[in-house]
Amino acid sequence: MLLLHRAVVLRLQQACRLKSIPSRIYIQACSTNDSFRPQYPSLTFSGDNSSTRGWKVMGTLLGLGAVLAYQDHRCKAAQESTRIYTKEEVSSHTSPETGIWVTLGSEVFDVTEFVDLHPGGPSKLMLAAGGPLEPFWALYAVHNQSHVRELLAQYKIGELNPEDKVAPTVETSDPYADDPVRHPALKVNSQRPFNAEPPPELLTENYITPNPIFFTRNHLPVPNLDPDTYRLHIVGAPGGQSLSLSLDDLHNFPKYEITVTLQCAGNRRSEMTQVKEVKGLEWRTGAISTARWAGARLCDVLAQAGHQLCETEAHVCFEGLDSDPTGTAYGASIPLARAMDPEAEVLLAYEMNGQPLPRDHGFPVRVVVPGVVGARHVKWLGRVSVQPEESYSHWQRRDYKGFSPSVDWDTVDFDSAPSIQELPVQSAITEPRDGETVESGEVTIKGYAWSGGGRAVIRVDVSLDGGLTWQVAKLDGEEQRPRKAWAWRLWQLQAPVPAGQKELNIVCKAVDDGYNVQPDTVAPIWNLRGVLSNAWHRVHVFVAP
Repeated sequence: MLLLHRAVVLRLQQACRLKSIPSRIYIQACSTNDSFRPQYPSLTFSGDNSSTRGWKVMGTLLGLGAVLAYQDHRCKAAQESTRIYTKEEVSSHTSPETGIWVTLGSEVFDVTEFVDLHPGGPSKLMLAAGGPLEPFWALYAVHNQSHVRELLAQYKIGELNPEDKVAPTVETSDPYADDPVRHPALKVNSQRPFNAEPPPELLTENYITPNPIFFTRNHLPVPNLDPDTYRLHIVGAPGGQSLSLSLDDLHNFPKYEITVTLQCAGNRRSEMTQVKEVKGLEWRTGAISTARWAGARLCDVLAQAGHQLCETEAHVCFEGLDSDPTGTAYGASIPLARAMDPEAEVLLAYEMNGQPLPRDHGFPVRVVVPGVVGARHVKWLGRVSVQPEESYSHWQRRDYKGFSPSVDWDTVDFDSAPSIQELPVQSAITEPRDGETVESGEVTIKGYAWSGGGRAVIRVDVSLDGGLTWQVAKLDGEEQRPRKAWAWRLWQLQAPVPAGQKELNIVCKAVDDGYNVQPDTVAPIWNLRGVLSNAWHRVHVFVAP
């Protein structure tokens, strides 16, 4: 009897640790059906009569019932004692001082003690602080393994409030109510419209930027378009035929794939703000990303509508299907000469990194204009026409233009400056971060470099002493084609830290194949919109003793 009691208790303790008791135990303990009788060791004792044996069996069953009831009570008590937290409570734990909490599914974990032990470095785990792990595990699938989950289980402190799982209701009159869900790693510059950039340490983690953390630049609410009813209208040339193309129609054109870096004209605007106030979103170094785009060539589609190069100046105007409450759509244009040039590889793209375009990035069709500022890559494309003048859109005529530092909002004349098309040479440091402490001995510096117009980056120079001395970084990524260097080069440098140095002033500058080089300071290129910010990028770090 004692052996049986110990065996049952041991078995139930194991079950309780799993937070569930197999229902078959209850069935076996209570059922009178022979097929459900428990297969326990024999309880017959020599010399006992049948009545004595019956009482012993009855006592055993009563004892077993008591053990089951007691263990069931303990399991329920353990479950009832689980701490319940709201998402708001979790989101307030984002630092060593408050504790660093994360969630996975409905479970809450305090990973404060694990942050410094994280194999990918503390900064990567800190991106998820106060929120869910799932979006980051989706980027790094190596985490979704049993041994990682077992390790995480050691830090569990409770469960999420079930009510938090219900999607919040939104006001249907809100034009942004139907915007897509975004990755929590993105650093938000504005919510409405949504504009955000990846953190530097993720930006150059991969040559191809994963779709969820590709920088997002929206000017208006994101339209929710039905791919089955979508039509792209191409205005035909005089004597030609206008086209109304479905997605299937676009797929019937020859498919081309190219790797292209997109950069916002306002990338690194925050550095201009430090010189003098500007109007615009406070982009840091992340308003740039790279993807593999696929779609039909614009020149092929225009040719089918009867368009061809002409001797007089002409522009291809694009209209998006995103619009403001007055019905005004986003618009932009590029020169017809670029659009019709097969070597320029302008796409009507319907795929991004092997998948249909995400909604934030123009689903179902967008323009991709290699080597040209992101503002001309019109998303949610609805209409294409050829005009004798560039687009009359506000974003073509009254924005995205550069001016002298002496021009202010009282004296600016937007008609006096050309619209930005190709962008100047650019580079930035993504690791280490400004203000970070690095180890003595050797420092690893990483970053990106890119130049507009298909000009290849041929060199990145890095200095540890503010520009007094220089070292050449190693260039990584795809080899660049002459005049078709549409994508960035990632770079890195491993350099010894000078003995006795307590601080480093790290600087980088890129040189393209036209021997264009970045200017050394921001002030001479400052402008009232904060665009074309491409001065040497500077990071100040401390050296650990």
